[in-house]
Amino acid sequence: MNIVLLDPRQTESEVWSITSTRQLEHLRTHLNVQVGDRLKVGIREGQRYLTEVLMISDGVIQVKPIQTEPVPAKLPVTLIVAMPRPKVLRRLIMDSVTIGVEKIVLLHSYRVDKSYWQTPFLQQIDQYVTLGLEQAGDTVAPKIEIYKRFKPFVEDVLPTWITPEKPAYVAHPYAGMTMPNAITHACTLLIGPEGGFIPYEIELLEKNGCQAVSLGNRILRTETAISYILGRLFA
Repeated sequence: MNIVLLDPRQTESEVWSITSTRQLEHLRTHLNVQVGDRLKVGIREGQRYLTEVLMISDGVIQVKPIQTEPVPAKLPVTLIVAMPRPKVLRRLIMDSVTIGVEKIVLLHSYRVDKSYWQTPFLQQIDQYVTLGLEQAGDTVAPKIEIYKRFKPFVEDVLPTWITPEKPAYVAHPYAGMTMPNAITHACTLLIGPEGGFIPYEIELLEKNGCQAVSLGNRILRTETAISYILGRLFA
């Protein structure tokens, strides 16, 4: 945790109270926070501050804001990912938020097991977003959208997101074009499920404005591919 995130309602007075059991345990156990220490605190969807610790008790740590600090900039990317296995979903959301993805879309495709959509992890996404923001020292969550029908999304929604200034790249190991690197423009990035998008899906994506691009002949896991590609695109 590199920042303590508070709900705006917790910051309406001059002195702010940290009451989350998880946050209190981390501050005491890992940071050994003491009265007078400086602590980075952010308001969810708002500003980030350097604060001073005023009081510590069993159930609360009180801080007072001293000065504002800049919120980390987002990467200008919409990340569209075929719904992964539930255990991967948690890491994927946390890592994507930490890296600074602006928008995340979870999408159904042919090789996505329908049971994945029943996972309780989907109801816990906000918790994973919070952990990712705290790791990055960020306060602004990405937009997250879910589409359970591949063809209507690709034909009706995705084309409205693609412009000459914001192209869409779909990672495909057998594409003839190589994934670009060090770009200076916004983009949409599509990552397939385990086993990749089927040929029909690749054809439909290309027909609706996406560029199929390759990372080489190594097949990467979803979470590995996302970190690698975003690092390559925005190096």
